Amino acid sequence: MSNFDHILNWKLKRGSHPFPGPDGGTCINEAAVVAHGYPYRRIKSHLAMPPSFSRPICRLALYLNDEANDAQRQRLLPFVTRLACADTPAVEALREDHIRSRIDLDGPLPIHSSFDEGIRTLEGALAIGRKAEAIEFDQVRDRMAAVRTKPTKPSQRGAGTLSAKLKSWLGASQLGNVE
Repeated sequence: MSNFDHILNWKLKRGSHPFPGPDGGTCINEAAVVAHGYPYRRIKSHLAMPPSFSRPICRLALYLNDEANDAQRQRLLPFVTRLACADTPAVEALREDHIRSRIDLDGPLPIHSSFDEGIRTLEGALAIGRKAEAIEFDQVRDRMAAVRTKPTKPSQRGAGTLSAKLKSWLGASQLGNVE
């Protein structure tokens, strides 16, 4: 998966996003959800991740995603397929202890703790416990491409006029022909 970022042309961005644009435009956790075959959804917190994802690792990944500059953030792409590695509560506690002993996730990335240290901490946490199941490159490519090509807005057919909106809210039979 080392060519993940170049081949898929997915761009990680800061924060949560309503829908990925043509260039990707999601945070690391939103990209991970799609890469693992879940429907796209906004992820504002590590707690919104599916149960198969490690909460401490996803929290660190989201923290690094949001604290990084644009160039640094793209270095997180190879981790997209590795976040679905939830383990027992004891292993998750070990991961959390590993992370907290190196980075304070409740504040900004401290000056003395570089993004490189954050990546090393993420790699260390991923080395503890269960590893994510390998995903075939073609599967990831196809899943990401499918999300990228979906329309960004709901169908506008009949939904744009005031009368269509009123009919949908109140029921067409109550309004008759309002156009």
